[in-house]
Amino acid sequence: MAVTKSNRKKHQSYISVSSQIISSISQSSLECLLESPKKKHISSLKLRPFLKNPRFWVFLMFVLCFLCMLKMWFHFEPVTPLTQNIYFTPQEKTILSTGLSSSQLNLVEIEETDNKIEFWKQPEGMGYRPCLDFSVKYGEETDEIMKDRTKYLMVVVAGGLNQQRNQIVDAVVIARILGASLVVPILQVNVIWGDESEFSDIFDLDQFKNVLANDVRIVSSLPSTHLMTRHTREKTTPLHVSPEWIRSRYLKRLKRDGVLLLRGLDSRLSKDLPSDLQKLRCKVAFHALRFAPHISELGNKLTERMRRKGPYLALHLRMEKDVWVRTGCLPGLSQEYDVMINNERKSRPKLLTSRNNMTYHDRKVAGLCPLNALEVTRLLKSLGAPKSTRIYWAGGIPLGGKEALQPLTREFSHFYNKEDLALPGELEPFEKKASLMAAIDHIISENSNVFMASHGGNMGHAIQVSHPSSSKRSLLIDSLSFILHWSNLTCETGAEGLCRAQKDHHT
Repeated sequence: MAVTKSNRKKHQSYISVSSQIISSISQSSLECLLESPKKKHISSLKLRPFLKNPRFWVFLMFVLCFLCMLKMWFHFEPVTPLTQNIYFTPQEKTILSTGLSSSQLNLVEIEETDNKIEFWKQPEGMGYRPCLDFSVKYGEETDEIMKDRTKYLMVVVAGGLNQQRNQIVDAVVIARILGASLVVPILQVNVIWGDESEFSDIFDLDQFKNVLANDVRIVSSLPSTHLMTRHTREKTTPLHVSPEWIRSRYLKRLKRDGVLLLRGLDSRLSKDLPSDLQKLRCKVAFHALRFAPHISELGNKLTERMRRKGPYLALHLRMEKDVWVRTGCLPGLSQEYDVMINNERKSRPKLLTSRNNMTYHDRKVAGLCPLNALEVTRLLKSLGAPKSTRIYWAGGIPLGGKEALQPLTREFSHFYNKEDLALPGELEPFEKKASLMAAIDHIISENSNVFMASHGGNMGHAIQVSHPSSSKRSLLIDSLSFILHWSNLTCETGAEGLCRAQKDHHT
């Protein structure tokens, strides 16, 4: 219990402790309690000289600075300023290092995202409309054509896959003009690739016959009544002939002999046809001519593998040796390759399909040369293609091999072809069959979100006017002119077919 005694001069407070507690504490402990303040006082006296010494403070500051530098070293990021918040993303750190405000940072992020979205944005309609509704007169003529069993048209088509497609389309239209039955087209063995594929190896024959059942009578072979008859053969059909020219030239002889054999139909039929015939051309190209089931199955599988990680760009590269020889252009890889192409062109002058009176420089300036890998890369970057763009490249092995593709692969690392996408053994049935390989490329390219050709050609023309199986249209980029004219009436596939007339009398 505490007792307080009052005094005039001062007040003192006492605490009374029982004797048992005092006796339990050793004398040494009491001495420690009594002496500890003195020791504390003595230790503070010992530190006082150090605190007054300026050298001590200098040394202390040095140690603290050294510790701070060590801490900053362990948290240092060489690509960002030291003063940045470690919780910022690398993109934010880079932008903040330039002195942008947070609002400007958001605007930059939105702009970069918009650029990526803009590149993949699909066009809207572009004026296409269903138009495979034939006239009443066309239907009346069909009944008469289907009953005829006296006239037969045979055609031999040559060239690559897309050249063959174009010639088959024109063969059907010519058969309709002549009112003749069409024998399934014969595919000429390709001189360059040695492909011996037949029509049914590439295309779905049943689909071809069924779709055209109300347009042209399709037969697999000549009937026995016409096997021994004399065939009228025509090798030199002029370019871009009209239906009237075809009737006046062939109809009389066809009625006389019963069989007409045509070769080399590439670009022989005019693109400016009456509306019904132009619609028939669309119907053949995008409804009747479907690839054989085994080709479509693999092509769709590879398409799905490309789509797994989002949209992709299909790039048709024309950088093969024969392309450089035929176009009269140089690959620009090295002097060695340029000399090789020039020597090949001199030894085989008939391969040159471009104008003989033009130099390489003139062709290049006129846009007649294929773009090489470096030029394609520059074009893609200027169009805003993100570095993360996934690219499927179609076409044969380029002159120079993989080294020729390095400018592209350095900028766009997600670079694939059918060999990269296919599982072991999937491509074995198609090996050494260039047309079948090209058909697979065609399917994957047709289903892409963006298509670009490094050189104008039949495949680029066909993809331009075709419609992928998805609900979206492909954005089409022509690396030379951005506009390809495949025909005066362009078509698209769909449940009814889509066409857009480019001439007033077709609308």
